Amino acid sequence: MRRAAASVALLLGLIPVAACGPDDPDPATVKASRSAAAAAADAAKASPGAADASGAPSDGTSADGGAPRPDGSITVAFAGDVHFEGRTEARLSVQPPETALGPIAKSLSAADLAVLNLETAITDRGAPEPKTYTFRTSPKALTALKDSGVDVVSLANNHAVDFGADGLADTLTAKASSPLPIVGFGRNSQEAYAPYVTTVRGVKVAVVAASQVEDLTNQKWRAGANKPGIASALDQTALVKAVEEAKRQAPVVLVYLHWGDEGKACPTGAQTAIAKKLAGVGATAVVGTHAHTMLGAGMIGSTYVGYGFGNFLWYGTSNYANSNETGVTTLTVSPAGKVLGEAFAPATVDDRGVPVPQTGAAATAALKRRDGLRDCTGLSPVPGAAAGPAGPATGPASGTGTPSARTTAPAGTTPTGKSSRAATPAPAASH
Repeated sequence: MRRAAASVALLLGLIPVAACGPDDPDPATVKASRSAAAAAADAAKASPGAADASGAPSDGTSADGGAPRPDGSITVAFAGDVHFEGRTEARLSVQPPETALGPIAKSLSAADLAVLNLETAITDRGAPEPKTYTFRTSPKALTALKDSGVDVVSLANNHAVDFGADGLADTLTAKASSPLPIVGFGRNSQEAYAPYVTTVRGVKVAVVAASQVEDLTNQKWRAGANKPGIASALDQTALVKAVEEAKRQAPVVLVYLHWGDEGKACPTGAQTAIAKKLAGVGATAVVGTHAHTMLGAGMIGSTYVGYGFGNFLWYGTSNYANSNETGVTTLTVSPAGKVLGEAFAPATVDDRGVPVPQTGAAATAALKRRDGLRDCTGLSPVPGAAAGPAGPATGPASGTGTPSARTTAPAGTTPTGKSSRAATPAPAASH
């Protein structure tokens, strides 16, 4: 898995630019239309964020056919770090009806829009960067994630450029032909910070991503005016500007960050500072991963903040406490971008590296522990949340059909999704 190849020059002129364009088809509509019988027809349709031969987002008419709910709300799901190395490489070869992410994929598919972090370069070339951990996968990973209910992927992390210039070139090529949109990574800073904008059940949504991790990748491979790489949250001015621009385009703005200290279950000063700044410019949600353990979530004013979703599909074991705790967080959001409620479907990473939904007493204990993680964050409870740990509730918010998630949406709202997809570091060691 740590193959090294002879390095060749990065030929930027051969890599298409992903330009800004009209909204992509409504992910809720695309998900609702998926079935085994329609798989062939679906493959021929423009998918969310798919690039044409020029590398620009599909410029087809926005398929804004996801029926708005009576209250106009939408649901957005988030999960943590994913890669296809070690024990999880085999997940690229699973056969339908199984998906790469396993049963938890139902929670992602049930939401109108689902976002997570792909913690890897997409390449089979290049020499590994001088760091302890390096990860790579093939473009098949993007299809596997789409088939698991994921709609948007962030590559703004400390492993997106683990295999140098060759790996970067290949990852840009994979982005240009990706079956789902990729944010936080591009040919230059304009592309890397650009929001992915779509219409979900009649509501405009923008997704922005960046990495706050101070490591080799953020030092060496940060995107610039004429330089490819990741979007950096260390350049706060650039990130704030990106979120402000996204807010001009959509009332719902989701910011997915790579942030936090590994193994630490409380947010850092850098996390709380950038969360406050982004809340101040109108972000609907500021969330992210990197710590390999879950962190608390709650509200800064009207902005939802999730300081850490933990590992999700994970290559190996970790020395950090509670590193196998994970799950899917689903927000219910109003057409104006107000967070109405939250649901959490707890899971645990098993010995295959797969997140397995928890039920019964295990789910109740996981929910109680997750609630306690908010104590050191300074965040307020999410609207509609019970004052103390509530028992698990059966409902479509979890997308599992099992009593494995507590729904905190207020009365009168319905945090349900659409039909699910077809079943058919300074270089300190950082991973």
